[in-house]
Amino acid sequence: MGDKLIMSQKELDRKVILEAVRQGQMTLQEASDRLEISYRQVKRIWKEYKLKGNAGLVHKLRGKPSTQAYDEAYRKVILQRYEERYIDFGPTFAHEKLTEEDNYSLSVETLRKWLLEAGLWLPKRRRKKHRQRRARKEQFGELLQIDGSIHDWFCNGKNDCLLNIVDDATGMTLSQLDTGETTFVLLKTLWLWILLYGIPNSIYVDLKNLYISPKRLKKEDAEDDKEFKEGLSVFQRVCKKLHIKIIKAYSPQAKGRVERNHGVYQDRFVKELRLKQINTIEEANKFLLEKYIDKVNSKFSKEPLSKVDGHRSIEGYGDLKEIFCWEYTRQVQNDWVIRIKGEYYQILKEQEIEPKAKQSVTIRIYLDGTLGFWFKNTRLKVEKIAKPQKSEKVVKKRCINSAERSAISRKNKGKTPWSQFNSLGLNSGEKVKPVIA
Repeated sequence: MGDKLIMSQKELDRKVILEAVRQGQMTLQEASDRLEISYRQVKRIWKEYKLKGNAGLVHKLRGKPSTQAYDEAYRKVILQRYEERYIDFGPTFAHEKLTEEDNYSLSVETLRKWLLEAGLWLPKRRRKKHRQRRARKEQFGELLQIDGSIHDWFCNGKNDCLLNIVDDATGMTLSQLDTGETTFVLLKTLWLWILLYGIPNSIYVDLKNLYISPKRLKKEDAEDDKEFKEGLSVFQRVCKKLHIKIIKAYSPQAKGRVERNHGVYQDRFVKELRLKQINTIEEANKFLLEKYIDKVNSKFSKEPLSKVDGHRSIEGYGDLKEIFCWEYTRQVQNDWVIRIKGEYYQILKEQEIEPKAKQSVTIRIYLDGTLGFWFKNTRLKVEKIAKPQKSEKVVKKRCINSAERSAISRKNKGKTPWSQFNSLGLNSGEKVKPVIA
């Protein structure tokens, strides 16, 4: 081993004990008890240590090849065979083929080590799919899960959407029906939740364009809008103004509470509608708010782990109507007219702050269908006008009869390019003799 020794921690501990024996601080019997080995073995180790020093404590086989190891020539044969036939095989599959077809004998682990050392195979990190039920949040309003359930709610062969909000901590639910999973029903239901309980801390949604910024918007409706420029959907913009954190769910299992709650509605709510003979969305929504939701919450909701309410007050956010809306940006035309969705609105003169031509105005479309025009946080007074009619230019056509046209043609006959450059008179009927030089 030369001048350098490689000692394990166990051997270093033995050195400390034996040095104490050398200095008379400890007997061999005490050393035997301290090292938890027999007295006979301590005597043998002590004898080696006195003769060879630290080298007497090192294991004799350290640094030497194992007697059970495969021969180096055998290792080269295996690796060569692997390169020839199984270069893209993993260790397990390659081991099977080497054993079955080539009759080589070795373990999978040995082959794996050889391949790693030779650089012929690199392990791929594979995450095991493991799902574990996530513990509920502690506070009511700390996390809401939102999703739409498309189902034949009225048993008439037509699928409608029930937008469902479920609190993660308690299982409290609030839902509304609509013809589809639209922005309208999403904003309407979330507004109802905020009016009842307050502003939640975060919301768990899937990756639909309804919730997360869409990949593409209709250019004519969104090229000048804040949602298009910021890359936000209407729902994201509303949550941003209310300081609600949006959490993306990349699988249905991630928001399993609202997914499982769909089953409760699809079973119980459908039967309730049939018993009540309700077959319209308006009647169903009224039944939901007045009776059914309270009944479901009293039966299935749970007490939160924490008594602290995670909701925030709506005070300080102003009129929620100005938040739960669609926002568009339009430019004022030279005649102080604004165009939005094919309709025209005239800005009236009586304004606190009057926008100039070419300046941008924010237009908000509220859930009730009304419009609000805003400029520098001031609401503008506008008046809807009819679509301007395009003025048609009157082109006066000069009327010329056939006799006048013939006279004009005869008069200008010599001015045509054909007459000017036809020096040989090809159309005159005269026979022109060729000139022979």
